[in-house]
Formats: sequence, C-alpha cells, structure tokens
Amino acid sequence: MNYDEALEYIHGTLKFGVKLGLKNMERLLDFMGNPHKKLKYVHVAGTNGKGSTVAFISSVLIEAGYKVGIYTSPYIERFTERIKINHSEISESDLARITGFVKDKVDLMVAKGENHPTEFEIVTAIAFQYFYENVCDVVVLEVGLGGRYDSTNIIDSSLVSVITTISYDHMDKLGDTLSKIAFEKAGIIKENGHVIMYPQTEEVKKVIERVCTEKNSVLEIVDFSRINLLKYGVDGQVFDFGEYKALEISLLGEHQARNAAVAVSACKVLTGKGLSISEYAIRKGLANARWPGRLEVVCKKPLFLLEGAHNPQGVHMLCKALCGYFPDRRKIFIMGVLKDKDYTAMVKEIAPIASQFSCYP
Repeated sequence: MNYDEALEYIHGTLKFGVKLGLKNMERLLDFMGNPHKKLKYVHVAGTNGKGSTVAFISSVLIEAGYKVGIYTSPYIERFTERIKINHSEISESDLARITGFVKDKVDLMVAKGENHPTEFEIVTAIAFQYFYENVCDVVVLEVGLGGRYDSTNIIDSSLVSVITTISYDHMDKLGDTLSKIAFEKAGIIKENGHVIMYPQTEEVKKVIERVCTEKNSVLEIVDFSRINLLKYGVDGQVFDFGEYKALEISLLGEHQARNAAVAVSACKVLTGKGLSISEYAIRKGLANARWPGRLEVVCKKPLFLLEGAHNPQGVHMLCKALCGYFPDRRKIFIMGVLKDKDYTAMVKEIAPIASQFSCYP
C-alpha cells in the first residue's frame, strides 16, 4: 500500500458513518495488540479551544525534553497534520505502512462477522500504533466528537483530563441542552483522575462537578482573574498569569491567553505526576506554539486573517477579538460554512461589525 492508496482506503471508510461508541474501537485495538495501553496521555475535550490548548501543552512538553505524540482533527492542508511527533508530521511511508497493518486487522474483524470500524476509528488506531512504535513519552490527545463515546476515550487513564469551553455544537449527536453536551464531554474524566477545566456556565459546571465526584477525580477550574494582559498586537500578546510574569504567545485574542492559562495549569498538574517541566519550558513552549487557522495573519498589506470558527460561541470570540484589535478598521468577510452548522446565528453575530460579506456557493 502506498500513500495515495492509504488515503483512498481511509476516506473510503467514510461510508460507515459516524458511530459513537467504543466497542468497535476496543475490538480493533485487541486485534492490533492494544498499543494504546502502553502510552501515557493528556486528554483534551471541549467545544472550542481544544486544538489551541493541545498546541500549547504539546509545545511546552517538547521544550521540556519529552517525545510528544500529538493527535488532532481535522486537518487543514495535509492529512498527515493529524498525527505528529514533536511537531513533525507522520511520514507518507509510515502512514501507508501502518494503514496497511490496520487494514489487515479490520479485514480479520469483518471476516469474523464484526462491524467495520468507521473512518475516525481507523485513523485513531493508526495514531496509537504510530505513537507506540516510536515510544512516545506522552501523547496529547484531542477528542474528535463529544468525549464519552469518542474513539480517543478508549484509553484507560490519563495524566490529566482537560476540558475547554462547552457550548452548543453537534447537537444531533451530543444532545440539545448544555447539560447533555457537558455530560458527553465529561466522559473523558477517569477514576481517581485530575481535571483542569475552563470556567463554565453554572449548568455545565454542575454536571462536571457531579461526574468528578462520582469518579473521585480532582477538579480544578482555572481562575482567569489571575490573567493580566500587558500588551497585544498582530504579532502576538504578552500577559501575566499568577506567578508567571510576561508570558508571550503568538496566537491572537483574549481567548488564546485563556487557553494558554489552561495549558499552564495542566502542565503544573503534570509536574505533580512526575514530569519535569521548568518555568523556562513553559515560557518557551507557549512562545513557540502555533495553531494555524485561528486568527492567523496570512497577509499584512492588506491585513488578511484566517479563522476557523464554526459555531456561535466561536464566532462571538472572533468578533470580540476583531473589535479589540481593530476597532476603527473596516471588516470585510469572505465566509463559507457547512450546512449542518448554525450559520444563521453565526451571521447574526458577525453582521453588526461587518462592512461587507462575500459568500460563494
């Protein structure tokens, strides 16, 4: 199997749909020898901010000297972006080889009368195998959809579970209330674990607190009042967070300073779990973190930003950032949204600050 054949096989399994549940994943990994059981994890769930938080945490761990597996979704330009070790994407040859290995196991499953795994299950299995083969010290694992029945939640334990903002999205699969959605996200909380959480609405907070009590897990809600923004501009921002003074990040927006604070809090938990993470690693890791497609400056003359917000909460944060950074500048939007998103609410959020919209079918 070559790289193109691997992608053709992976994308060809899209026909098996999206099926929340862990039975298929458990069986596939059994056939593979359970590579996921031989790794340590930081598990990140939430509606918005997951990817940025993963970028901050993984960058800090890399600066601390660890070999870090990074699993994210979806990709922007190349499929291999989804599976990385220390920022380096999986090679096309490794992806092809491991996909062939996983396909053989899938064929055995199907021959025994078991269900065919979905695309996301197969990709997640490929990632686990790659991280296992390369003996990663830590894997920073981003949830794909929800949490409780997401394929990534096949892991037995995590060094720390991180929950970013929770709001309305994927309601057809996760539920039509914040309480239901929060319960699905809380599924990543493990017995006797430690949870770092972005401040939430009272409705969401009660759900997370209840699950933490049931699982005997420590819950730490990050105190954003300890953030003091010192400087910001199109090249990045500088802020204090508690005892950490003048932290620098290149990602734009108040929400990114908050995501960075969540990452710092998670890293402090990791130090309590035996990892060695210095203040220098935290500073350099945050400064070096990159996450494309999030208020990304792709051109300065004229100023052109790329943003992947795809739900009302994300668009609200986008508008807040644009008004803060560019209060007196005309804002022209070139916009495209998938039809299953709440684009009506998104446009209503943007419209008051927009000078012009361009949308193409």
